[in-house]
Amino acid sequence: MTVTREDCAALDRADPLAPLREQFDLPEGLIYLDGNSLGALPRATAARVAEVVTQEWGQGLIRSWNSAGWMTLPQRVGDKIARLVGAGPGELVVADSTSVNLYKVLSAALQLARERDPGGQRRVVVSEAENFPTDLYIADTLAREHGGRLELLDAGDIPARLAGSRGHDVAALTLTHVNYRSGRIHDMAGLSRLAHEAGALTVWDLAHTAGALPVDLKAAGADFAIGCGYKFLNGGPGAPAFVWTHPDLVDQTQQPLAGWIGHAAPFEFSNDYRPAPGIARYLCGTPPILAVAALECGVDTLLAAEPLGGMAALRAKSLALTRLFARLVRERCAGHGLRIVTPDDDALRGSQVSLARNEGAYAIVQALIERGVVGDFRAPDVLRFGFTPLTLRHVDVWNAAEHLREVLASGQWREPRFHQRRQVT
Repeated sequence: MTVTREDCAALDRADPLAPLREQFDLPEGLIYLDGNSLGALPRATAARVAEVVTQEWGQGLIRSWNSAGWMTLPQRVGDKIARLVGAGPGELVVADSTSVNLYKVLSAALQLARERDPGGQRRVVVSEAENFPTDLYIADTLAREHGGRLELLDAGDIPARLAGSRGHDVAALTLTHVNYRSGRIHDMAGLSRLAHEAGALTVWDLAHTAGALPVDLKAAGADFAIGCGYKFLNGGPGAPAFVWTHPDLVDQTQQPLAGWIGHAAPFEFSNDYRPAPGIARYLCGTPPILAVAALECGVDTLLAAEPLGGMAALRAKSLALTRLFARLVRERCAGHGLRIVTPDDDALRGSQVSLARNEGAYAIVQALIERGVVGDFRAPDVLRFGFTPLTLRHVDVWNAAEHLREVLASGQWREPRFHQRRQVT
């Protein structure tokens, strides 16, 4: 049976998560399918940042490091994010960027692997060839600095590389849990188990996971994790990232960017560095208070779903939205050369649907943006659409698919202005 717009409207009327949309300041008439690149603006953010600027900074001045709790803000917001990723209080902290945090934890993992392997056989870092490029650049740099190499594999070849004697030279496995281009989910628990059986450590990038789908880092056997604050956590452009190390390992590790905020006693101003106990050792420089305050507002929009089922409820809606979009593309856009590259299997699909087309993918995305349907393009041929259950309705999905059908059927995307390349996030 064909899905109608009224069917979608009925689903929205029955949606218990629908009131959470009111937490966001959304442009009228815009269908925003790019929350996996930059989350929407929470209504609370502007007022909260203004309060930090005018009151805590303007009036409190330097006293606010204590009176407004600035000094512990990265830990407090970290504890909130921990509730979304299966970590405990005091195990996760907000700091720096995703890339910087990856450098910290992967360096710590390689150092720990070297200490566990006095024979020096473990020198290989394994990752997926389609991992996010920045992650690969950092992994390659660190592998070479530690006298080893980065080995890139197709996702399906990673289990065999870790199995049995083949994994004897692997120091660390580093993967983005949800592939940024295809939306395919890696089996965190299964791959972590294989890595551990091989004697390797695991580093997980949760950039497209945190706030999008439930994850339990400790139950899955992860060793290290980092994640992004400006995608599904709605922390704003360039929002600080977060870092987690398994509590059984954290005090065995030392990250390479030893800064004063990560010191065991920062205000001793000692010339000798002693790492703070626990995850606080992964802090480095003075925290960006305005940015962390904005991130907290974004995280709070997700925690508002806890009385309604939390991440499990958000995940259920995300799956419903992505299933609906894939179905509508098949029903309404057939014959126009689109291929769905995101897995149909719910267990393997993140909170996005990626389509591929041999010709015109970039131009089609630009034509949709002109119509008020904001997705993004990933080279060489991927149209990527993110589905944020806090803000999106089923009718938005139906309308987006209809716009896509019209762009394809009319040939609108062939107009020259849509082929003029410009920066696309």
